[in-house]
Amino acid sequence: MKILAMMIIGVSLLFGVVDINTANQKELSGLNGIGAKKADVIIEYRSTNCFKNIDELANVKGIGSKTVEKNRDNLSASKCKK
Repeated sequence: MKILAMMIIGVSLLFGVVDINTANQKELSGLNGIGAKKADVIIEYRSTNCFKNIDELANVKGIGSKTVEKNRDNLSASKCKK
């Protein structure tokens, strides 16, 4: 079942972009170099901060600029609502 879920997430990344301001844990953990724990950290960071652009993802503890670059084509940052 986990394999099927990962395949679905992988396919969705090929056809869609992950919005770092709204994505859930499954969507975030499907990104290259981001697992469930880092996805949770992103969501926690997002609860008090809004990503104004993709590069701000590197401000999250455990996420570096290399991870951002690997995923740049699959990321977006919607307008902040806070």
